[in-house]
Amino acid sequence: MKREVKTKVKGFRTIDGAGVSLVRVLGNHTVEEFDPILMLDSFDSTNPDDYTKGFPMHPHRGIETISYLYRGKMIHKDTLGNEDQITDGEVQWMNAGSGILHEEQVPAADRLLGVQLWLNLPQKEKMSHPTYNKIHKNDIEEIEIEGGYLRLLAGSYQGHEGFKGDHLPLDYYDIHLEKDAKITLNMKNDDSVMVFTLLGEISINGEKIEEKTAVKLTEGDELELVNIGDSAEVLYMSSRKLDEPVAWAGPIVMNNQRELIQANIDLRTGNFIRENLEFNN
Repeated sequence: MKREVKTKVKGFRTIDGAGVSLVRVLGNHTVEEFDPILMLDSFDSTNPDDYTKGFPMHPHRGIETISYLYRGKMIHKDTLGNEDQITDGEVQWMNAGSGILHEEQVPAADRLLGVQLWLNLPQKEKMSHPTYNKIHKNDIEEIEIEGGYLRLLAGSYQGHEGFKGDHLPLDYYDIHLEKDAKITLNMKNDDSVMVFTLLGEISINGEKIEEKTAVKLTEGDELELVNIGDSAEVLYMSSRKLDEPVAWAGPIVMNNQRELIQANIDLRTGNFIRENLEFNN
């Protein structure tokens, strides 16, 4: 059965961090619909003044943050002394787990283009051991498709295997389509599937999807994406719906208010970071 458009969310311009201009697409108002993806921010600028102030040191607990830059640079630093940089075509994948503080510096580049998403952690794994991984450009397979190519950022695609996180499954593709090109993707009927039009416009079952739009799909085992412009870059994300309660306050996402209160107590008393960060470079 073909998947159809269930919900479309158009991003809006906002300011975050120390003054970073970005397009916020998913957030508190889309939690239930896009479960398990909590937040999606899109970056697209040729003006360094929009983003070089970066994101100063801040805490996270209960989520995984996944940053993908098709163009640009981002430097990760954390309170345990780790420092790393991703650049064109690379991914930064951090499981905040039981707690971590980090900062993200965004140096000037010809263009900053990419997204950061927050992937929720299952309730039983919210206090898991924090980890950090960089997915190098050389570790991301670029697979030719008719009328374009697919970059396998994570998960699997037609027998090809990419990076896999330790918690929720995530198939994450960066799909590039030439003029009039289309691609058909197959998945399990009940997978939680969404796409995001990073560049260009596409259609799904004849329905036009504008640039910088997140689309949640109905259930089904097949999805067809058709480019209706000169070129398109589409991000595809497929995971498993958690269907668990969400308590969200700033950079911390737990399952109830008691856990949020405890997280804030931990921050005030210096007990937020409970385990050492494992750094896999």
